[in-house]
Amino acid sequence: MRRNLRVAAYAVCVRDGQILLARSPAPDGTPEWVLPGGGMEHGEDPYDTVRREVTEETGYRIEVTGLLGVDSHRLVGDPRVGRRRDHQGLRIVYEGEITGGELRYEIGGSTDFAAWHDVDAVPGLVRVPMVDIALRLWRERPPHGHLEDVPVPPQMNEE
Repeated sequence: MRRNLRVAAYAVCVRDGQILLARSPAPDGTPEWVLPGGGMEHGEDPYDTVRREVTEETGYRIEVTGLLGVDSHRLVGDPRVGRRRDHQGLRIVYEGEITGGELRYEIGGSTDFAAWHDVDAVPGLVRVPMVDIALRLWRERPPHGHLEDVPVPPQMNEE
């Protein structure tokens, strides 16, 4: 079985009751909203990752104003690739404040659009579960940076 660990850093940027999100295609091609952020490059600090990724995906520069928490998920098996795989994603969630730049869309990257959305409208958006997890971390600010009752998606097991 192939094992894989991916570490990523994301930013929750909220101003005037709106959250900054980027749009990315789901595996089936359906557009879905995601947090700006993404995978660390080898040797990169996650603090630098989140600032780089937000700029790449939205055009904005941010100041990291806090560490909201860490989320981990595991997926065993992946029918899309037709072989057994054990994947763990470690997602570091920061709070960020826009300090410069202008809203623009990423060209040739993992996202194709960026926009501000009313925080209260997020439940009506087609979005990845990480958006809800990050918003809970932002709202609840658990002192240990971990949400105890995050539903674990069903494991995808190939026999």
